Amino acid sequence: MNLKNELYDAWKLDEQAKRQLLPIEQVTIAYTLLTLVLILIFWGDMFHPGTLLLQRILILSGIGAFYLLHRRLPSEGTRFLRNLFPLTLLGFWYPDTFEFCQLFSNKDFLFADADNALFDCQPSLEFPHMLDSKAWSELFHMGYFSYYPMIAVTIVAPLFRSRRLFEKTAFIVMASFFLYYGIYLFLPVAGPQFYFQAVGADQVAAGHFPMLGDYFRTHTELINTGGHEGFFRSLVEFTQEGGERPTAAFPSSHVGISTILMVLLYRHNRRIFYTFIPFFVLLCCSTVYIQAHYLVDVFGGFASAALFYPFTRWLYSQLHVKSYHNHGHNHRRHHRNYPPHGGKYFTSL
Repeated sequence: MNLKNELYDAWKLDEQAKRQLLPIEQVTIAYTLLTLVLILIFWGDMFHPGTLLLQRILILSGIGAFYLLHRRLPSEGTRFLRNLFPLTLLGFWYPDTFEFCQLFSNKDFLFADADNALFDCQPSLEFPHMLDSKAWSELFHMGYFSYYPMIAVTIVAPLFRSRRLFEKTAFIVMASFFLYYGIYLFLPVAGPQFYFQAVGADQVAAGHFPMLGDYFRTHTELINTGGHEGFFRSLVEFTQEGGERPTAAFPSSHVGISTILMVLLYRHNRRIFYTFIPFFVLLCCSTVYIQAHYLVDVFGGFASAALFYPFTRWLYSQLHVKSYHNHGHNHRRHHRNYPPHGGKYFTSL
């Protein structure tokens, strides 16, 4: 009788768990709904609000489709797809922030002036002049481009150790991105590569940083400023052509996210962590070298990472209480006397 009750309880918990949204789904839905509300509020001021609204309906429908697929065909594979789908949207959300921040007055003049006041120069102009050669250019562009494989490797590597570790890592990375995007929605800072070409070299040299208001609302082009051509520079320019907009400069998500990635790797995969150290250093320096960021943006990236990493860990612990393996999987493991496989990595992440 006890065995029958235990089996029934396990089945009941499994059924409850299947109905729960995964933490990564919950945070994606929350950000999607936030931007949806903003679209409705600023409908009359946005360029293509109908298209933006349709995109969010499709995203929510995609999450719902994979959720229903997993309920109909519960397996590790369909659960993986539920985690994977939100991650595939990262390339969409970044340029999407421009659709919102262009509604507000540009703030680049504040950050350019801050660099000037703190360092008595514009580091994003002086740095590439100090190291003006094709070798340095390629090295820093390689560092900048390494951002993308760093994200992929950090998220995928835990799959070979523990599914739970993979899900927590994916959540921390995704939620951190959403925290940065949430800032970019309301803080329109384009960065030196856009701002300096808009105000002109003479103004910058004179230490004058004028307010541009809504200039970038209708000027989104990124002009090639010359320099040393090369393979990695062409890769960076290719990615910029596909998704770069005059947005998302402060704080630097390249610096912030890569810092969070390095913390994750340090905690659960030291070999990859040590491999990525030189790329991490080059990446942080390259954000200023290629004029994507002011130097204060870099410091903002480090500071924000120090806040976002513990917050996303805490948030996962709150949302994870209702997840599948916390209801069904752990219950079954208790009654079948399973060892805590992967527990070391899960609890220490």
